[in-house]
Amino acid sequence: MPKIPTVMQEIRSLLKSLDWEAMRDEISREAEARVVIIGPVNSGKSTLFNLLQGREVSRVSALPGTTRELVTEELGPITLIDTPGFGEVSGVERAQIALSGVERADVVVLLLDAAAGIRQADFSLFQQVHLTGKPVIVALNKIDLVKRDLALIRDDLAHKLGVPVVPICARNGRNVATMLMPRVVDAHPPLAVALGRELPAYRRQAAHRAIRNAAGTSALVGAEPIPGGDIPFLIANQVRLVLRIAAIYGEPMTADHARELVATIATGVFLRYLAQAAAKALPGPGWAISGGIAGAGTWAIGQVAVEYFESGKQLSPAQLQSLYRRLTRKGGAALPGPGLEGRGDA
Repeated sequence: MPKIPTVMQEIRSLLKSLDWEAMRDEISREAEARVVIIGPVNSGKSTLFNLLQGREVSRVSALPGTTRELVTEELGPITLIDTPGFGEVSGVERAQIALSGVERADVVVLLLDAAAGIRQADFSLFQQVHLTGKPVIVALNKIDLVKRDLALIRDDLAHKLGVPVVPICARNGRNVATMLMPRVVDAHPPLAVALGRELPAYRRQAAHRAIRNAAGTSALVGAEPIPGGDIPFLIANQVRLVLRIAAIYGEPMTADHARELVATIATGVFLRYLAQAAAKALPGPGWAISGGIAGAGTWAIGQVAVEYFESGKQLSPAQLQSLYRRLTRKGGAALPGPGLEGRGDA
């Protein structure tokens, strides 16, 4: 049976053996993700674009086709693109400009107007974007104008397109943080780093999405039947999570700083590694118990890291360890963070 780290020194040795520079480079690449907003005339693309930015960059007008060329804004490594409208008379050239912007995207947000009704041109646009192979999130905007018929319109559109539809109101931000942004990150998980770093209003949602993904990975790794064999992989996954959360909060993390932060939290973590290994030895559901312990521990580490950066890195080692112990007693991964499960209005 592989040797299990039963003392802090052994955990610190494992931490030192990790390729920190490679992990930091991996997370830096994640911060280069891009989103494209695309949709028919006057569907509210500019309004959504400006909401995400927190200021007006793309002109908003009631006149169809106000956006005449690609309007781009660099948010660090992210490029959000508001595209010219589709469906106008003599709008073929602008439509081609818009589709050319899709080539630069990791995720495409297709924005449709609930108040205008869904037209054949909208289905054609979806098909064209879908054929590019890019992940497409369909958002139904202006839901404040169709309150009574919203469920019918949304369900009909989802049935015809064969994909889920996210109902939003870009004008007042309804469901954007709680439903649309999590869906975007689910479509391309590296966007958690990019969106969190450059859009502070969505930072906590991005961090909790990253935590959920890492906890799921740990649960799978922790279910590995060989006692102790999963521990190096779990530590690496948890370290990546801490580095990823640091990047989301725009905090530079040297290898020494990250090692110290993880090692501080690990004062409580190593007991969970032992519990995991012991659970594997149980007959029957031991592997499932071990996976649950691994997922819960990773969830708690992520939550501690979020609180650490939210506090401006003011939490002491004793406070970090106390918070970790308190969180693990709660049951960890069974408790989703705020905004994770799309608790918006439908």
